[in-house]
Amino acid sequence: MAEPIRVLIADDMSKKAVEILSGAGFSVDVKTGMKPEELAAVIGQYHGVGVRSASKIKADTLANPGKLKIIGRAGVGVDNIDVKAATEKGILVINTPQGNAAAAAELAIGLMFALARKIPQAAQSMRQGIWEKKKYMGTEIAGKTLGVIGLGNIGRQAAERAVGLKMNVIGYDPFPPKELPAGVKQASLDDVITKSDFITLHVPLTNDTKGLFGAANIARMKKGACLINCARGGIVDENAVLEALKAGQLGGAALDVFAKEPPEPSPLFAEENLIAVPHLGASTKEAQEKVAIELAEVFVGFLKDGVVRNAVK
Repeated sequence: MAEPIRVLIADDMSKKAVEILSGAGFSVDVKTGMKPEELAAVIGQYHGVGVRSASKIKADTLANPGKLKIIGRAGVGVDNIDVKAATEKGILVINTPQGNAAAAAELAIGLMFALARKIPQAAQSMRQGIWEKKKYMGTEIAGKTLGVIGLGNIGRQAAERAVGLKMNVIGYDPFPPKELPAGVKQASLDDVITKSDFITLHVPLTNDTKGLFGAANIARMKKGACLINCARGGIVDENAVLEALKAGQLGGAALDVFAKEPPEPSPLFAEENLIAVPHLGASTKEAQEKVAIELAEVFVGFLKDGVVRNAVK
């Protein structure tokens, strides 16, 4: 009798993943909250491991990979997985780039509205019993220029939504797509930085993008422009953002991600023109269900039929 295919779900995710995997005849264990050494001790017993962002699968976790053939991230970023170490051991690493794209794009647009109309600050003022209508004068986004850096799944969806809001949308990607959404104009990185009223970031954290928005590039932005980062912490230099907000170079900044999460206490969070949220890009019920389904379907295709989808290199 053939050995059953075993899959470990190591982080919280929608039960849909277990339903699909079990329905395919796989043996599924859900063990969340394991310490790194605990995960390392059992990982070789499974053919596949599914994680979100909590579990860290580093080189030492894979010291004894055993039966492991695939690691899946229910989400886009694979910062918590040592892809190089896994690849060297013949283990496929996949992500789920489609499932949370709409949620992340919508958050970026929502943060843009919040910056333009100072919504969080005004709401907080009202909670304190203060009526400050004049203080929270905002700006309309129609007719303004949105620069989108990164035109993958999320960036494209953000751009499409901005076109619908009657914005002028320009986009830059180091690997330009063959086709852009209607109404979106391709631009150089220099043009996006210098001509945009709002800039939203949708690129992975790489050697090329780390610190991309540090003091130098922030200084080249329009005075009073706003910066939105729903991509990865580390792309934006948080100290540079603090200084630019204090100097008025940035009219506002909205950060969903940070170089260290949770971030350390910082004067940055006291800046009134900063909106900070705790990595909410994929935090919708719909997105969490979609990424769990996508992960499970990729696992089934690969472990049963050898079909490779969403491979990360």
